[in-house]
Amino acid sequence: MRYAFRILSALCLLLPATLHAQDAPHQTSTLTSPVRPVATYSIVARDAATGQMGVAVQSHWFSVGSVVSWAEAGVGVVATQSFIEPAYGPLGLELMKSGRSAAEALKALVSTDEGEA
Repeated sequence: MRYAFRILSALCLLLPATLHAQDAPHQTSTLTSPVRPVATYSIVARDAATGQMGVAVQSHWFSVGSVVSWAEAGVGVVATQSFIEPAYGPLGLELMKSGRSAAEALKALVSTDEGEA
């Protein structure tokens, strides 16, 4: 008898919530951004003692390594990200290969970019 009373009590508690949920109007989400943070970050490093350089990228998006990280031995490394011009990587390396500093190459690349931050 006690078992039946517990089941009946549980049903009485759950039934109003279930009925209310069925009567509630369907609401669509108004979120304009993902629920969880989405981020991409990259790192460029140089060992002062050896001159070795490296570049790496991590992202929520798949296969960004093919458009973000660029490197050439004896020249330098470039990291591009966000809404990038894919040609910036090879062009940046070419500018450095021709003798420009990294800062000069960067300035030349973004000088005509309307979206430059």
